[in-house]
Amino acid sequence: MIQKVLIANRGEIAVRVMRSCKEMGIRTVAVFSEADRTARHVMYADEACLIGPAASKESYLNIDNIIKAARQHHADAIHPGYGFLSENADFARRCKEEGIIFIGPAAETMEAMGDKIAARKRMIAAGVPVVPGTEQPLQSAEEAVRICNEIGYPVMLKASMGGGGKGMRLIHSEDEVVEAYNTARSESMSSFGDDTVYLEKFVEEPHHIEFQILGDNHGNVIHLFDRECSVQRRNQKIVEESPSPFLTPELRQEMGEKAVAAARAVNYSGAGTIEFLVDKNRNFYFLEMNTRLQVEHPITEEVVGVDLVKEQIRIANDEVLHLKQEELYQRGHAIECRICAEDTENNFMPSPGIIKQLTEPNGIGVRIDSYVYEGYEIPVFYDPMIGKLIVWATTRQYAIERMRRVLYEYKITGLKTNLSYLKRIMHTPDFVKGEYNTLFIEKNSRMLLRGNGNNEEIENMAMIASYIDYLMNLEENKSPQLSDARPISRWREFGLQKGVLRI
Repeated sequence: MIQKVLIANRGEIAVRVMRSCKEMGIRTVAVFSEADRTARHVMYADEACLIGPAASKESYLNIDNIIKAARQHHADAIHPGYGFLSENADFARRCKEEGIIFIGPAAETMEAMGDKIAARKRMIAAGVPVVPGTEQPLQSAEEAVRICNEIGYPVMLKASMGGGGKGMRLIHSEDEVVEAYNTARSESMSSFGDDTVYLEKFVEEPHHIEFQILGDNHGNVIHLFDRECSVQRRNQKIVEESPSPFLTPELRQEMGEKAVAAARAVNYSGAGTIEFLVDKNRNFYFLEMNTRLQVEHPITEEVVGVDLVKEQIRIANDEVLHLKQEELYQRGHAIECRICAEDTENNFMPSPGIIKQLTEPNGIGVRIDSYVYEGYEIPVFYDPMIGKLIVWATTRQYAIERMRRVLYEYKITGLKTNLSYLKRIMHTPDFVKGEYNTLFIEKNSRMLLRGNGNNEEIENMAMIASYIDYLMNLEENKSPQLSDARPISRWREFGLQKGVLRI
């Protein structure tokens, strides 16, 4: 029986896991690097342990240090969150050897699905549609040219052990093959320690749709429906929603059944995700399986009403899955926006710094999975995501309206964020109509990246108005006539009367 869990992660997902543990009466252990001493997950946990310097490879990716921390604090289990060691088969195997429960699938399952070429073969055997492509690793650039010509352009070159967009190259013609082959192998080796690559036919105008699955140790597997993840930039998701506005009820049912078949093919245990590409004609193809909790899992929790972290813990406790497929259904609509500390007007460069002021939105159907607070410094060493903003409403239209409202209310100062960029997405006609695919960002880039940054006249007017307001407050604050000595600005009074709240 799990009584204490060490969370081998940081940031919002560490806090998210701890919250479910708290509700279940399970004690939690936080691990932290020297850069994260003041992080929220460290303060929230029942116990905390320093595991190394700021660099990930010496702390959050250091298996020995994490196992040592678990031993030192007598943790029964380790939850890996997402990223870092969450899909590392060696880590899962090491936990088993040490007698610590790994809250996730078996190491063998990770290896089977982590190798994209092996995963393709398994899916074909299980009757799951896959994109036409190679079933063996490419041996040379010459072989890549020959197969590309056979499959037909465009084709996608992918790293077998890849993920997060790394080691991927889109090839439009024969002239691009050799360079793409060499750079993808090099990038794959530096990112994953493996330079194996393979080819797939590129699905044009695709939708990226994934299905959440749960499996226990007793042969039971279910799916918890779909998530639309087509709003992406450089293969990184920005906005997700559930249910997908593109799927028909019949297609949703068929894809759910294939997702369950895919999980059964590897005797899956725990929470996982089957990712599909769906073309404009609604033909779907297996893309990959993520053997962990996804960043966007909250939208599934909102529409299905299931706490996925609690289910993970129950499955790790060897309990029988208590959820039945026929009892599950999607209720309402949920949208998630990823809030990041990045400069959208400077090629989305990370924008670390100290949060000077933070105002988080609230109200019915609003959820924030975050880890920051006023005065907290976003470290330069890790992912720039500040948190996730999730809304739920009875219909998609109402969910979009609610997301517009909460993005308006969300205020973060002291660093640059993508809040304005997300606001524009929520007003883009293609998104509003639900008629978009993975080319959405590229197609609407001019609308999404517009800003007032170069409008010098507006900036000058704002500065002049602010300075006059400051001088008037300074003058009126000296007045002995005011009994409560509060500064009253005529500018503000005029604005309130006329409804002019900003210039």
